[in-house]
Amino acid sequence: MLLNHKKIKNEKGFAIALALLMLVAMSLMGATLMIIAAGDHKQNGNLNVKQQTFYAAETGITEAKKWLSTQSSLTLGSDPNSQLSFCKTSLFGELSNPKAIKDYIGKKDMSELITGENNLTDYSYEYFITYTPDAGGNTQTPITQTVSGATGGDISQGTNYKNTGTSTATYYNIYSCGCNANKNSCNLNDDIVTALQTTVTLVN
Repeated sequence: MLLNHKKIKNEKGFAIALALLMLVAMSLMGATLMIIAAGDHKQNGNLNVKQQTFYAAETGITEAKKWLSTQSSLTLGSDPNSQLSFCKTSLFGELSNPKAIKDYIGKKDMSELITGENNLTDYSYEYFITYTPDAGGNTQTPITQTVSGATGGDISQGTNYKNTGTSTATYYNIYSCGCNANKNSCNLNDDIVTALQTTVTLVN
């Protein structure tokens, strides 16, 4: 019985070429995964830093409100830019001619307020306060509004339970910035700075 034999082509070296091709492909995939992972890690790190600077700026607003509540008089000061380290008025587009109340600039490192948190040692805030700006961005003139007031009494003794009256509310703006560096070294050009603002009223 005769067997037909097919001629087998010489495939010597094909396995080596295939192995090299797979090695290159896997190396490219590994490098791509490493780049993606490094990018995600960096992005997550930046998001965390921005979140911390946001919290620092919020803390500045809280501290500014406390400061306002302790003042017996609030007078108009001068342009605060020369005193500001990183919370420059240019960060707030609505301001064209800002004047800080009592020329006061509040600034602290977060570690001065919160002890035992090592991750906050390199964060700080800075703030200034103005009268709420008018439509032109000027803060020289206070914006006020008459608001209603009320006093309580004892109905059982025949006194008036509610006597309506009026008071004057003055509007102030707090401008606060958080930074991922301490208050003395933070640089607006090199560090991450988050700027916040809020409007508060004080009733006389």
